[in-house]
Amino acid sequence: MKRAYISVSNKENIEILAKNLKDKNWEIYSTSNTFKYLKDKGIDVKESSLLTGFDELLKGKVKSLHPKIFAGILANETERKQEDIIPFDLVAIDLYPFEEYIDKNVELQTLINNIDIGGVALLRAAAKNYKNVIVISSGDDYKIDIDEIDEFKKQELALKAFMKTSKYDFIINKKLSEEFRAQSQNKTFYFEKIKDLRYGENPHQKASLYSYNKEIDWEVLNGKELSYNNILDMTSAVEIVSEFFDVSAVAIVKHTNPCAVALASDIEKAWDRALDSDPISPFGGIVAFSKEVDLNLAKKLTSMFLEVIIAPNYTNKALDELKKKKNLRLVKINTKLEDILKFYNEEIKLTPFGALVQQKDSKDLDVNTFKVVTKNKPEQKEVEDMIFAFKVVKHAKSNAIVVAKDLRTIGICAGQTSRVGAVEVALNRVCDCAKGAVLASDGFFPAIDNIQVAAQERISAIIQPAGSIKDIEVIEAADKYGISMITTGIRHFKH
Repeated sequence: MKRAYISVSNKENIEILAKNLKDKNWEIYSTSNTFKYLKDKGIDVKESSLLTGFDELLKGKVKSLHPKIFAGILANETERKQEDIIPFDLVAIDLYPFEEYIDKNVELQTLINNIDIGGVALLRAAAKNYKNVIVISSGDDYKIDIDEIDEFKKQELALKAFMKTSKYDFIINKKLSEEFRAQSQNKTFYFEKIKDLRYGENPHQKASLYSYNKEIDWEVLNGKELSYNNILDMTSAVEIVSEFFDVSAVAIVKHTNPCAVALASDIEKAWDRALDSDPISPFGGIVAFSKEVDLNLAKKLTSMFLEVIIAPNYTNKALDELKKKKNLRLVKINTKLEDILKFYNEEIKLTPFGALVQQKDSKDLDVNTFKVVTKNKPEQKEVEDMIFAFKVVKHAKSNAIVVAKDLRTIGICAGQTSRVGAVEVALNRVCDCAKGAVLASDGFFPAIDNIQVAAQERISAIIQPAGSIKDIEVIEAADKYGISMITTGIRHFKH
């Protein structure tokens, strides 16, 4: 006779598996609550105490941790012939729902009470002996056809069980580390595959999308499947508009770098201003909006080629208009933009020398380090433009320079090998609009040549981190040319 051991926390649909087993004349053992549930469903099942010879202890804390149960699960083909071992051919376990309590602000003891001990051990034992035991660790497999399970499927189910216990341990460790405020010398990360992507950065590279801790709530409303590059660009665009979540903001991104960013009194005007600042680069770009997209704006967006549009909402008429372009990817962000930058606080990069892990650059301007260092003081309007530009330059690859005027970028240069080169390229893109504009730098100025180039183009104010050994000379040069300067004490390198 075939035997199964079933003990589940979430009992939804477990009767499907149990009925299928009984239809095939399997004998089923269960722990108290699962036993009662299956009995109420009219399924003939035996309580595990009949096998172990003792009732549950500590109000149910100890019920499956018994030699007869584990011997029956772990026994190989030879050991199963011993008279004192009752073997199990299938084990179905659902663990205590520890994860459900992570974000509920519950007391520590509630978390502790929901750490499963026996269930994890049972899953690992069954998975270890996968050649003799079918292990079911997910409700997705309750409808499985037992007669169709071959060696390959047993291996797949075993790996699934090991993955479940691994994730379970990871979640517990992460949450209790936060509760205990413990600092560990080791870092653990858990990635669960969502889907394979068409390819990576290039067609010859394979790529997949994995879940990581907690992701923003988003959905694709239209268009082709998102690519690896699309998702990277979407990340950059959304992070930029999240800096300006409380106003109408537009960010246009190409190759993870901003090519135009603008604020305005409404979202359509913000788009017009962003596009006007760089009408060429947005072709094939990714655009993020901080506010709802309406029909008038949608008509402007469909008049040009864009890869992805991201917004917190779209009117129905806007969607109808945008969906006329079948390949245009429309993404709706359901998470509040003000919360986006809080969702993950670490960045991971794998290198041949090891894995690099760092805190995310979420540092914002600090009034304690924000200083006007020149004799010439900036006007309020210039200060607003400088703050805007400094928030944008944070999201461009180093060396980066952003030139802005009236709360919109008019020149951006990123990824240069020299600071003065970045200044020159950014100002070349500004053409004749630099007079009265401000300039933001992600790093300090190592020499006065940057200031001289800015002065030639009639930049009125500069914001930069400071920290160079030539800070005094740089400030003196700004004074010489009548440029006001603010230092932030915050560097925003981005590699």
